[in-house]
Amino acid sequence: MTPSSPEPTEPTEPTEAAGHAGHAGPADLVISGCTVLVHDDRGRIGFEQDAAVVVRGGVVDSVTTAAAGASVPAADRIDARGQVALPGLINCHTHSPMVALRGLAEDLPTEEWFNDVVWPVESNLTGRDVMLGARLACAEMIRAGVTTFADSYFHMDAVAEVVDRCGMRAQLGQAYFSSQGPEGPAASLDFALRRRGFAGGRITTALAPHAPYTVVDADLAATAELARDHGLPVHLHAAENRDQTDTSLARHGVTPIGVLERTGVLDTDVLIAHGTGITEDDLPLLARAGGRTAVATAPRGYLKFGWPGTTPVRALRDIGVPVGLATDGAASNNSLDVWESMALTSLIQKSTEGDPRWLTSRQALHHATVQSARAVGLGDSVGRIAPGWRADLILVDLTGPHTQPVHDLAATLVHSARSADVRTTIVDGRVLMRDRELLTVDVSEVVRELGERLPALTDRGHGRRIQQYDT
Repeated sequence: MTPSSPEPTEPTEPTEAAGHAGHAGPADLVISGCTVLVHDDRGRIGFEQDAAVVVRGGVVDSVTTAAAGASVPAADRIDARGQVALPGLINCHTHSPMVALRGLAEDLPTEEWFNDVVWPVESNLTGRDVMLGARLACAEMIRAGVTTFADSYFHMDAVAEVVDRCGMRAQLGQAYFSSQGPEGPAASLDFALRRRGFAGGRITTALAPHAPYTVVDADLAATAELARDHGLPVHLHAAENRDQTDTSLARHGVTPIGVLERTGVLDTDVLIAHGTGITEDDLPLLARAGGRTAVATAPRGYLKFGWPGTTPVRALRDIGVPVGLATDGAASNNSLDVWESMALTSLIQKSTEGDPRWLTSRQALHHATVQSARAVGLGDSVGRIAPGWRADLILVDLTGPHTQPVHDLAATLVHSARSADVRTTIVDGRVLMRDRELLTVDVSEVVRELGERLPALTDRGHGRRIQQYDT
């Protein structure tokens, strides 16, 4: 397992402002007059004032001065005065089509949420439902400055097509339960191999067993072997809450993290969703994992379910496990707003640790950028605005009254700015939203058709459910 870079603690001078020289012809895009969040060679953040970002071929060519950028010929230009350019946000764990279930299962304990509402409704899902939900979710995320998301769900070919058309970047996995029999793991592998590198390389794929409590050890072990054989990561839920950990100990003698170790999943590149039930005894298992291990934290859902703990970000940092920011699905979280996840992660970590100096604004921005990119296996291509990195970036308007005055830019971004302050969203150098106008998704048409389909989708009179939650 590769340790994460040191947490940023002090303001630093940027070291990645150099550009590629000698290019002939105009740039594809020049963004000028903005403040750019950059990283030094230790991954710590800094801010380059009155700067310009030059994009060629979907890649950041240079981060230079506004004056120098003005002299670069370009096919397109964006005047970003009063705005901050950030690496695009990454939603490290979600189920995008579940926006269709937003607000359907409210104020319920976890077991009732699954068994009485969500899993009965999901037995109705069609590929068309998933496609519409994914389109609505992508529109929501683009407007909130999310450029990449890690998703596991059903009918994932529909999600891949949506990602292709809307221009986002994604890691996608076809989820499965052991109750599906051998067809479940087979379909997960088939999807991962067929769609890997789809959408011009913007889609990566993962194997997606649902969780240790719904996938038996034999299937987890087989998945781990397939992951190693085919060079695929694994994305699953584990130790979501302490009840799951206690139940696993009572039934199997090991924690969910222990299950992942004994089945070989920790010897793959694995992204673990939630982990609020990770124990102190689990930390050595994660520290000696043979693959790239990461955890995604989605704090809003933990608060809503009334779970007593949260993801142990500080303990995971200490053993070199990157923690990325996430929202989970909108059926539990009601929102795909990673901006909110960033602020809540900082605040809840301060409260949990009893230390106002922990999870500073700069550290929160580090989790939102570098650590989130590492969590989804893209740490060498996204998460920074620097020469040679993919041109996935957002422009945030800080001229509103709620963001003025600016004494500490990092604090303003984390604790004062909102997702609605994102003006422009760019992926691979392509503008997906400009001045708050979505360019790749027709939201009104999606909402109209989804509304027509909701009665059939939300029917629970049939008495079916896709799975039983009994942890």
